[in-house]
Amino acid sequence: MGSKSPEGQQQTPDASNSALSKPANAVPKSSQRGSNSADLDRGIISDDDDDDDAIKTCDAGIIASASNAEKKKKRKRAKKKTKNGALPAEELKQTSPPRVLISALFQADKSPIGELLPYENTSRTTGEESRYDSRLWDDEFLTDYRRAAEIHRQVRQYAQREVIKPGATLSSIAEEIEDGVRALLGHPGLEAGDSLKGGMGFPTGLCLNNITAHSTPNPGGKEVTLGKDDVLKVDFGVHVDGRIVDSAFTVAFDHKYDNLLAAVQEATYTGIKHAGVDARMKEIGAAVQEVMESYEVEIDGKTFPVKAVRGLSGHDILRYHIHGNKQVPFTKNNNRDKMEEGEVFAIETFGSTGRGIMRDDVGIYGYGRQDDVSGANLPLASAKSLLKTIDANFGTIVFCRRYLERLGVQKYHLGMRNLIDNGIVESYAPLSDVKGSYTAQFEHVRSPSRDFVAKLTDVQDRFASCWWEGGH
Repeated sequence: MGSKSPEGQQQTPDASNSALSKPANAVPKSSQRGSNSADLDRGIISDDDDDDDAIKTCDAGIIASASNAEKKKKRKRAKKKTKNGALPAEELKQTSPPRVLISALFQADKSPIGELLPYENTSRTTGEESRYDSRLWDDEFLTDYRRAAEIHRQVRQYAQREVIKPGATLSSIAEEIEDGVRALLGHPGLEAGDSLKGGMGFPTGLCLNNITAHSTPNPGGKEVTLGKDDVLKVDFGVHVDGRIVDSAFTVAFDHKYDNLLAAVQEATYTGIKHAGVDARMKEIGAAVQEVMESYEVEIDGKTFPVKAVRGLSGHDILRYHIHGNKQVPFTKNNNRDKMEEGEVFAIETFGSTGRGIMRDDVGIYGYGRQDDVSGANLPLASAKSLLKTIDANFGTIVFCRRYLERLGVQKYHLGMRNLIDNGIVESYAPLSDVKGSYTAQFEHVRSPSRDFVAKLTDVQDRFASCWWEGGH
């Protein structure tokens, strides 16, 4: 989920793109799938069949004689069953649509490890920092993030294969993604407090063409159908116990958009490579912009330079807060903030064929509870009741109107307006470039810690840029 840059943030082209040395013992790049095997990457536990070789068939037209006693008969071994007659956990595999709990497919500490990418600036990391890094997090931190990442991967791949196709409505895409996340978590989110244990990290973002970020289908709104000529940004998050995995990809069905998607994807990976302990935001932004704006794209006979979008940025992620206090611009800037040990960042970039400058569009994307503002003195009973529902079901997790109505909340508009007016809830509008332009987005969660890189997943399929032809 893109972080909207604060107004007046200074971004000037004086930042240098200093060369960063590569580590002496860089980890070799793994396969694009990232998991130990193709089956594991799909959430399928290998079912090695111990059956002996099948008895060879006789020559055509000849039936083996039953009296041939000297030939040994070979029988299949019976598969072991548990006490209650059910197949053991290793026999399970994910369904389509995904509905088997991740906790049933993988043990708590056995979620698959994703693709490992070496940092390019680890020469800055001291031995003392590395020792601190090795004991930085408790087991729950990594377990929660790895589980959230695996759920994101499985739901993402299912959506790319089966759901996101021309003719599908944006509402149906959002519902399939969100139903999959809740099913794999085992938290439907219909009871008070259940969504705080695990659920959507923020409303599913589905942004078409020039709409760049923060757009989701709303109840009562006009139904939008995905077309073959559209460019769709899909941005959704999964949280386990407040630890949010935030990842996004772009889908296009026409190869004329190839260079637009390639520019943004390569720019995002450039940001990942330049991230690390003590990395400065100004250096990351300069490097990302240089890569992205080296591309141009030809659409319907007209050539457009790919522009890095202003007004949006990557961001750090705090527990139960999708946007923390630091931003990671992907344009040249004067931001001297540094990435520090133990922080978690969403590295995301947006590219555009338009002006590259965002404006608020019509509508509401979602709402976020401000945890530093009290609702004790609210004058309206409807606002007090709504705030109680928000605190019990979402806390500071961003939510949308669909999530409220899914809980059965009705006639909440006046109460919501009162909460917004009192600064207790913040509303978010869609962000767009000029009409007729096309934008793309890619995003990945990253932390300036090599231990985190080695254990966190979410980049197994290298964002799985989904083409209508090829289907990879």
